[in-house]
Amino acid sequence: MRDKEDSGFAIWFARTAVGLVFFINISCAISFILWPERYAPGFEVSGVPGEIIVQSFGILFLMWNATYPPVILRPSRHQTLFAVILVQQLVGVLGEAWLWINLPAGHTALLQTGLRFIVFDGLGLLIMGAAYLLLFARRAAPPQANEIS
Repeated sequence: MRDKEDSGFAIWFARTAVGLVFFINISCAISFILWPERYAPGFEVSGVPGEIIVQSFGILFLMWNATYPPVILRPSRHQTLFAVILVQQLVGVLGEAWLWINLPAGHTALLQTGLRFIVFDGLGLLIMGAAYLLLFARRAAPPQANEIS
């Protein structure tokens, strides 16, 4: 049986935000693992080595997303884990941006791929960050008169 901490806008917004990013990440991971030849050109790699690299990215996506299900199920109970997800997302955005900024001219495919990762991860960070802040504000707020037992 779920308690009052499992209901309300902040909880459902957190579940939706983390769940959406999780769903897209897992979809991407599966695509990278099953059809690496479709994505290898975007990373300017080819052949068996390129396919293995792309499949490795898919496996990394799965690893990084192992922390999401507990947060999706019980965001108020896993705020520390939620914070870890946000730090991972921030590291991703900053790292991708650093790679993108430092990429030499002549790598159009990598520039486009990098930009897609930056935009997606940046939007994910914003939406999940907003959900986390909403949960934190909810927890820090004094109880309403009708909530006092």
